[in-house]
Amino acid sequence: MPPSRIIFLVCDGMADRTLKAKGNRTPLEAARTPNMDSLAADGVCGIMDPIGPGIRPGSDTAHLALLGYDPYKVYTGRGPFEAAGVGLELKSGDIAFRGNWATVDAKGRVTDRRAGRIKEGTEALAKELDGVVIDGITVILKTATEHRTVLVLRGKGISCQVTDTDPHKENLLAGCKALDNSAAAKKTCNVLNKFTELSKKVLKDHPVNQQRVKDGLPPANIVLARGAGMTPEMPPLAKVWGWDPIAIVGVALIRGICTLAGMEVPFVKGATGGVDTDMLAKAKAAVGALKKHDLVFMNIKAPDIGGHDGNFDLKMSSIERIDEAVGYIRANISSDVGLIITADHSTPVPVKNHSADPVPLLMYGEGVRTDDVKAFNEKAVAQGGLGRLKGKDIMPILQDWVDKAEKFGA
Repeated sequence: MPPSRIIFLVCDGMADRTLKAKGNRTPLEAARTPNMDSLAADGVCGIMDPIGPGIRPGSDTAHLALLGYDPYKVYTGRGPFEAAGVGLELKSGDIAFRGNWATVDAKGRVTDRRAGRIKEGTEALAKELDGVVIDGITVILKTATEHRTVLVLRGKGISCQVTDTDPHKENLLAGCKALDNSAAAKKTCNVLNKFTELSKKVLKDHPVNQQRVKDGLPPANIVLARGAGMTPEMPPLAKVWGWDPIAIVGVALIRGICTLAGMEVPFVKGATGGVDTDMLAKAKAAVGALKKHDLVFMNIKAPDIGGHDGNFDLKMSSIERIDEAVGYIRANISSDVGLIITADHSTPVPVKNHSADPVPLLMYGEGVRTDDVKAFNEKAVAQGGLGRLKGKDIMPILQDWVDKAEKFGA
């Protein structure tokens, strides 16, 4: 009998490139992963391009594809997903941005885009800027996970056709620029640039930052914005594919995507969206969710953080902790549950950013055509029976696996 329920685990940024200093291995190859290796040996494997070969995916566009949406049609920018993820309901005409608490020096150069991955005091910082009005536009600012925040512009005559103020690398401060000649885009840029300067002025001597400087930590003395967008039109996942889905996720971006996809997104105690997230708590929540739902979608962010930080050992240890959670899942699911494990993109340690390298993929459960793969890593799975797929292929494959797919033709 085919499985009737699915756990779909996305290990954020898990895939990588080999590093000579680490024996020409990736963090996934170097990690001790007996549980995922066992699943690979008993399942079917392959590699996947989340968007397409040679295309560097964002976490947002990749997750849209994995959930069966066409990111080229749905995606308007990252901001609206971040807003939904922290519980903000956008109104018609609102422009949402993903923001970072960051560090800027006296000369206006960004020295740390994440303000030392600040975790405490951000609500107090946001309170100083939330609700300010600039040229008739209200600014809504709400904290998200760690250094992340959400910035929403609300008012008349604004546009999402603008560039980021986030320079995406240290030592450069970008000013917002219009992407078209409309008055709305120009007005939006003017408001956002004024807000950026205001954030520097307001946050400079804030008590939270004074204490951080005393503690030898980088102050969160500027808000950088990126990913402007308006709420996309996304038909509910249940309506499109017929699932009764739930999402076990921590990071605000993925919470937002799943929320806008019409999924139930409960808060799991200990699911922080950071390296310190309680992976076993997530695993237990996923298994428990199978009692009421037939699709449990999971995201674990930790490997991506190690990749962005260029920290091989941190990424490797995060993967080992994921493997322990996978072991719990396998030991506590019945034979009518299928398990799929993949990543949303590669975040190579030497690159410290996303890359277009394909990611590993495995399916375990009744009805799969077991192949000869014996280990779960980027190289081994490339020889698997699933071959090379795209992210948008996953949902149709799952539909067929659980015998929900419509027959094409007579």
